Amino acid sequence: MEMETKDDSLKSQIAIRCAKAAVLLSSLKTSQNCNLRATIDHGNEEREIMKRAITDLKIELAKERRKAKRIKLCGFVGLVMVLLSFWSFCLVLATKY
Repeated sequence: MEMETKDDSLKSQIAIRCAKAAVLLSSLKTSQNCNLRATIDHGNEEREIMKRAITDLKIELAKERRKAKRIKLCGFVGLVMVLLSFWSFCLVLATKY
């Protein structure tokens, strides 16, 4: 029960992080179109800053997705271990009787 609570809290934290990253990416995408004319006027420096920010957000989103996959994998491995333990327990009981 405690592990489920931890898994649920981790999943909700990951979902919040992914949502924040998605909101930031979409806001950058829409503001990029609006500010494209402004960046041309102000030079390439602002454009490069914007590109770096977008790249950083994409990297953060990829990391969050990788964390989510790891959590799923750990949950699956835990389930397999429980099933194997139960199966071996049943075998021990079957051999005793």
